[in-house]
Amino acid sequence: MQTSQMIPQLVLLLIVLSNFAVLGTTRLSTCIRALAVQGVLLGILPVVLASHLSLHIAALAIGTVAIKAGILPWFLAWAIREAAVRREIEPIVGFIGSLVLGALALVLAFAIAAHLPPLTSSESLLVPVSLSTVMIGFIVLTSRRKAVTQVVGYLMLENGIYLFGLTQAASVPFLLELGVLLDVFVGVFIMGIVVFHINREFDSLDSARLTELSD
Repeated sequence: MQTSQMIPQLVLLLIVLSNFAVLGTTRLSTCIRALAVQGVLLGILPVVLASHLSLHIAALAIGTVAIKAGILPWFLAWAIREAAVRREIEPIVGFIGSLVLGALALVLAFAIAAHLPPLTSSESLLVPVSLSTVMIGFIVLTSRRKAVTQVVGYLMLENGIYLFGLTQAASVPFLLELGVLLDVFVGVFIMGIVVFHINREFDSLDSARLTELSD
């Protein structure tokens, strides 16, 4: 296998491992670090997939790393410091169960991708990894109680959509890609406000406490 094919596949494999790192840990700081690593990998991927480096690809890579591996993880790390919360103690689905669901999601993603039109050899893993990242992000989003972990799940889900969009990177307008990144930033900013108010009112980041809200 040529190096030009091996590097993108290695990056995609590391993205899958970062997904499972989030599924299998109780520490919120580890979840955030895994998300930051995934952001770096997402920034590298357009560069290693491109046949030649253009201004469009370079700007996309730099913007992705800056937002997904820099700004957003920093914001989440600040949130857990302010809230003095460190671990996801009682998830709706246990960590072993979450890893099993993640493995099933990966298998299902490959099964779905097998019925889609084939891509180039260097992009052969792109669709199944993107689909599995979306599904694993949804698992984290729905199976965790801490608001910060749910934000991580939301960002993983969006990362999967970003990965799928790379299959059409050459035809997607640059401004549209910037708009997607801006939407993510705004979405997490709003979630941060929600996290702040949950913690201020209830001294907890457990989203289940929202049921205690009343007029």
